[in-house]
Amino acid sequence: MHRLYDRFSGYIMATALRYIPDYEAAKDVVQDSFVSILTSIHRFEYRGEGSLRAWITRIVSNQSINWVKKHELYTFTDEIPQLVDEELPDIEGVPPDVLNGMISHLPAGYRLVLNLYVFEQLSHKEIALRLGIKESSSASQFYHAKRLLAEMITKYLNSRKI
Repeated sequence: MHRLYDRFSGYIMATALRYIPDYEAAKDVVQDSFVSILTSIHRFEYRGEGSLRAWITRIVSNQSINWVKKHELYTFTDEIPQLVDEELPDIEGVPPDVLNGMISHLPAGYRLVLNLYVFEQLSHKEIALRLGIKESSSASQFYHAKRLLAEMITKYLNSRKI
């Protein structure tokens, strides 16, 4: 148990913080995640390299999503604006901690879908099933999250040029 904690505690905290911007709340989710991991480790099935990390990620993201649903206000919309072929800013000049801070400032619904789509690489259909929303709602939330994040990145990059 100690080795498992040492190996994954930092990763689990980083995962929780992607979903939950409040550090103290994320610490609580990390603790709850470790309780779930340790009490259900007997159900884990090894399926090759990375399977333990994937299983742990799923537990942490579920705990984080449950926390967001319980503590944050969020709404999902099916409305997707007319898609415009927008050029996304280059994130190469944005440090990871700054980018994570930007993600933490996204509205909760946007943040949930963005994390599930980008970091967990789920499809909009899988996200819809996981969050209990329509597939079009997932796509809409992702579109809006991406647009808002692009605006934040552009502002950051422009402020660095001054």
